[in-house]
Amino acid sequence: METMLSIFVGVGLSAACGFRIFIPLLIMSIASLSGQLVLSPEFEWIATYPALAAFSIATLFEISAYYIPWVDNLLDAFAIPAATVAGTIVMASAVSEMSPFLQWSLAVIVGGGVAGTIQGFTSITRIASTATTGGLGNPIVSTAEVGGSVIMSILALTLPVVAMIAVVVIIFFAFRKIYMWLSGRNKLQAQQE
Repeated sequence: METMLSIFVGVGLSAACGFRIFIPLLIMSIASLSGQLVLSPEFEWIATYPALAAFSIATLFEISAYYIPWVDNLLDAFAIPAATVAGTIVMASAVSEMSPFLQWSLAVIVGGGVAGTIQGFTSITRIASTATTGGLGNPIVSTAEVGGSVIMSILALTLPVVAMIAVVVIIFFAFRKIYMWLSGRNKLQAQQE
């Protein structure tokens, strides 16, 4: 049962990385330093004060940069691979007492996959916001993403089962939105030809 809960924690934190990369790492650092989260032994560096300082600064810069018009769209180009890596790391660090092969398989497939999918969803949302509002609506999208990352990180640590259910719902809507966006692009290309 404890292993399943640690998987749910990892999935919830990975999903939070899809909204913002450094917020879940910062919250993990705080939770592990306060004794609320036990990390996998090879990731105990997350529970150090230098890591806490680095994650705090990185979080501040990441949040601030997404409020600068057009920079937010540029960051999205780098965010999908970065979120996938961060999702893999948080999943691997949250899941302990498991064989390394299984731990890293879960981390790459589930953690990285969830984070990358949610980041793709947020990127499409930002593109749509930029196209419809000329970028004026992007601060609202950025605020929602920050809120989503904070809420999902806290849910993952306090109510992992609820976080897992929330991730399933978010992934469902993300896949649906991505599918609709891609099929809309394909229809537009077919009409232009």
